[in-house]
Amino acid sequence: MCGRFTLTRDINAVAQAFHVPVPASLQSGARYNIAPTQNVVTLMENGSTHLDLLRWGLIPSWAKDESIGSKMINARAETLAEKPSFKRLLRSRRCLIVADGFYEWKKEHGGKTPMYITMKDSELFTFAGLWDTWKNADGEQLRTCTIITTDPNELVSTIHNRMPAIIAPDARDAWLDPELHDEHALVPLLKSYDNDAMQARPVSRLVNNPQYDSAELIA
Repeated sequence: MCGRFTLTRDINAVAQAFHVPVPASLQSGARYNIAPTQNVVTLMENGSTHLDLLRWGLIPSWAKDESIGSKMINARAETLAEKPSFKRLLRSRRCLIVADGFYEWKKEHGGKTPMYITMKDSELFTFAGLWDTWKNADGEQLRTCTIITTDPNELVSTIHNRMPAIIAPDARDAWLDPELHDEHALVPLLKSYDNDAMQARPVSRLVNNPQYDSAELIA
């Protein structure tokens, strides 16, 4: 699964990296311990590619209450096209969640060690995501998302049996394309990322507590 990640660049650096404008109303600084139910920076398509904020933890439009969101932080790539709640979103409500690292916990003698996984070149990357809009009893809308997971590459397999599906730069436009609805073209994009492009190292166990959110977590 993917339960924590980082985005240590501010919103202006993110916008510059993906060649999109900075929304005047969107503010986001360095984040070192992004956790479920928090807002995440996403790339979305609505006539043009733009940055937006979604809450992490999918609440499907048909849900009776928002508590389901904490249980739907991830969706398995292998079953997206089979499950009704995900199949609809795969066809029409896809997004990219922006990150520059993520955490997985490695089982070792004496407990679990948090491992911080990044690109070797330290560049930003994007998780494949699905999103939906949910209305509460008062009619207020809440937009939420889930991160898709897939089989791990060789590096991540030594740490965990799943990894987030990272969309390659040359496939981002296809993933966001609102005219692309063919699951047979979309699912193959959700493969494990190039092992040689990534690196991992142990970090502070302070990351176990989502209340900690500072650079010391990855020092």
